[in-house]
Amino acid sequence: MSEALAVGFDSKLEELREIKEAARRGPDDAATARQHDRGKLTAHERIELLLDPGSFTEIESLRRHRATAFGLEHRKPYSDGVVCGWGTVFGRTVFVYAHDFRIFGGALGEAHAQKIHKVMDLAASAGAPLVSLNDGAGARIQEGVTALAGYGGIFQRNTRSSGVIPQISVMLGPCAGGAAYSPALTDFVFMVRETSQMFITGPDVVHAVTGEEITQNGLGGADVHASTSGVAAFVYDDEPSCLEDVRYLISLLPSNNNEVPPVEPTADPADRRTDKLLEVVPTDAARAYDMCAVIEEIVDDGEFLQVHAGWATNVVCALARLDGHVVGIVANQPATLAGVLDIEASEKAARFVQTCDAFNIPLVTLVDVPGFLPGVDQEHGGIIRHGAKLLYSYCNATVPRVQMVLRKAYGGAYIVMDSRSIGADVSLAWPTNEIAVMGAEGAANVIFRREINAADDPEAVRRQKIKEYKTELMHPYYAAERGLVDDVIEPGRTREMLIRSLAMLRAKHADVPARKHGNPPM
Repeated sequence: MSEALAVGFDSKLEELREIKEAARRGPDDAATARQHDRGKLTAHERIELLLDPGSFTEIESLRRHRATAFGLEHRKPYSDGVVCGWGTVFGRTVFVYAHDFRIFGGALGEAHAQKIHKVMDLAASAGAPLVSLNDGAGARIQEGVTALAGYGGIFQRNTRSSGVIPQISVMLGPCAGGAAYSPALTDFVFMVRETSQMFITGPDVVHAVTGEEITQNGLGGADVHASTSGVAAFVYDDEPSCLEDVRYLISLLPSNNNEVPPVEPTADPADRRTDKLLEVVPTDAARAYDMCAVIEEIVDDGEFLQVHAGWATNVVCALARLDGHVVGIVANQPATLAGVLDIEASEKAARFVQTCDAFNIPLVTLVDVPGFLPGVDQEHGGIIRHGAKLLYSYCNATVPRVQMVLRKAYGGAYIVMDSRSIGADVSLAWPTNEIAVMGAEGAANVIFRREINAADDPEAVRRQKIKEYKTELMHPYYAAERGLVDDVIEPGRTREMLIRSLAMLRAKHADVPARKHGNPPM
């Protein structure tokens, strides 16, 4: 190469480096300072926390919009307000896009949307998880309907990839209007307190239509969606801790629906006894306890990631490992509403079961349930329809399924909590189990009502009949004698028996009927 050509090439390389550095830096230092003053990181800073160091490959960093209305032709920053590409998390490929709030407030326009479409298509083609780091002001109004069409393309791709690759939405700023539906279509939603909000109509519109006064956080803040609406599965105080748990969640998920989750070696013995459970769980079925303490004792190293920890707290849904293999745990929580199933608990558990089944994660169901929550509000709110969602999800699941009955398992709630009759592969129980149509007190009042009412001492007769009912139909071996429970085990062998059962089921193959898709009670 001649000296003149070398000099010319050097100048081109220098120009390229300057352009790319300008694209990465953003519009100006003041915009970056404003982002930091809001307690928020920039798009590139977030991606660096999410991905393994040095692994990010950006695409279309030099993309610019082509809009000409309302002065946009004079404002054409590189990247068009979204950073897209791929990298690795613990060595596995992950695709990501991150809104850059410093550019047009992260608002979505035609070029912006096309970049997101491309990275979503790449994730689906490569069979790798997709993480969206959301911090945008919605559709770019100056671009009109093309911005709305861009959202339509995102929604279509969210739906097409549903159950194929894990999709994780991380809310790190505002998300209003139709933009909120993309996170709602994904598998998991993370939010950060104070800085992230989601709503279809903002406080101003709410006030204009209903007269209600409310702040953005009061309407759609992280705690609202984590505890009231159930939109957010995880909530954090700051972005670094949030993104750290996104990485942890990815480590528990397979790259796609044709793979199984990564297996991690563990020093926690598979046959470790769990005798501590005798101290955690009272034998008196009327006494409450914390089911999370049970899960902690059973799983590898006591580590588990609870999903929707603040919403519908009468049921616990968690990802954990048993002997290094990822499992999904669904458990009644006696510490809240005695562990009954209600509308929200049914929806929460149904969604979790469906997600685990989609991504080849075996299910462990820990049962201590007195029934469905009675009440006019529950009936009118559609507990039949919502409870059927959980029933459908379990019946439809083809992954290995192990049920463990700790204490109470009454009525329809027992059936719904993955009983043998709806397809559990293995059903185990502790000697404290009480599997029955209803509690002994209620059953005695129904069966022996006339005899009790006619007695000289109704209360004494009631106590006697309750005792008879328990002896005849509620002893811990009744279900085992009829093949509805495979074995009654010592609580100290709970971990060992779960691991043995799941190991046996690891090669499970389930035939499903030929159909376009089922029609669940959505």
